[in-house]
Amino acid sequence: MSGAEQARRARAYLLRVAEPPALALAGLVAEAGPVRAADLVRTGQAPSAVAGETAARRHLDQVDEDLARAAAVGARLVIPEDEEWPDWPFLALQTAASRRMACGVAPLALWVRGRDLGALTERAVAVVGSRAASGYGEHVAAEFGYGLASRGVTVVSGAAYGIDGAAHRGAVAASGPTVAVLACGIDLAYPAGHTALLDRITGQGAVVTEYPPGLRPARYRFLVRNRLIAALGGGTVVVEAGQRSGAKNTAAITRALGRVLMAVPGPVTSACSVGCHELLRAAEAVPVASVDEIIETVGRIGADLVRPETRPSSRTDELGPEAARVYEALDRKQGSSPDAAAVESGVPLSRVRALLPELELIGLVERRESGWWPVALRKGRGDA
Repeated sequence: MSGAEQARRARAYLLRVAEPPALALAGLVAEAGPVRAADLVRTGQAPSAVAGETAARRHLDQVDEDLARAAAVGARLVIPEDEEWPDWPFLALQTAASRRMACGVAPLALWVRGRDLGALTERAVAVVGSRAASGYGEHVAAEFGYGLASRGVTVVSGAAYGIDGAAHRGAVAASGPTVAVLACGIDLAYPAGHTALLDRITGQGAVVTEYPPGLRPARYRFLVRNRLIAALGGGTVVVEAGQRSGAKNTAAITRALGRVLMAVPGPVTSACSVGCHELLRAAEAVPVASVDEIIETVGRIGADLVRPETRPSSRTDELGPEAARVYEALDRKQGSSPDAAAVESGVPLSRVRALLPELELIGLVERRESGWWPVALRKGRGDA
């Protein structure tokens, strides 16, 4: 058996016997290597801290079964020794782990169904929010998912109902990349209502989890998997979050990992946006309202800037202050004499008499028997 295969089997065993995040076990693997660490755990010789994390399950040596169940659904075990392992996204987790932060523990391995995970996460953004989302929130999430995926940015989320599902559906509709991070085994579709969506995600992106096949979802596992969502995205967008939304947990982890956090403003009367408004009020998140703003916030310096909005120009924009005042002073119903224009504009009469012919030359006014008249400007070009 090759060294890579030994490492894969060792990591598969460790994923089964330790509930993430297992900080002590991760430290042992980093120090002794996965094969030696697995042997120590299996034989009950691991350090006390590691024993505490693995004692209840160390007898569950189900490597062959887990690999077979994963293969049956087209999944594989991706380990740090593989080329497709997302080293850069998980660097922030390793840094946090060095500070003894539980949210910073990198996964020992990942069960993956779909495309190359490393390639998918080279340029990615996490889009998260409440399950009990409003129509406004789901619309925004779908638009963001579509726009980001259309521009080659992978949309990372948790496949839950509400905002997560809308973001994934937007990316799928754009035939773009998206990654769903589960809080259960790779062979389970959760929620069941998203079975077809998860299959489509697999075709365009990937479904991933650190939990072994067959393991059921639990509330605390959703909170644990949120660190992977935050790590795999170059930044996190919170579309909607209630007062107690799990999306706020992902937001806190994003900030702890040093990643940029963004939030979408919502109606001030909406309970679904209370969490977003709290993040914005505390200056913990950057407000975003478009895909361009998201890409600029998380993108490459100087290369992903928001395009300046093109505003329609008016033929009067280039007029000097006095000329503009004279033009605005002309009566649009019956015309004006130079004297009347001077009184209305406050510009000296001698100056008004010089400006009116200049305005006539550029087509803004015309002289008639009844006086000077402003020329009607075409609407729809920014002219007033």
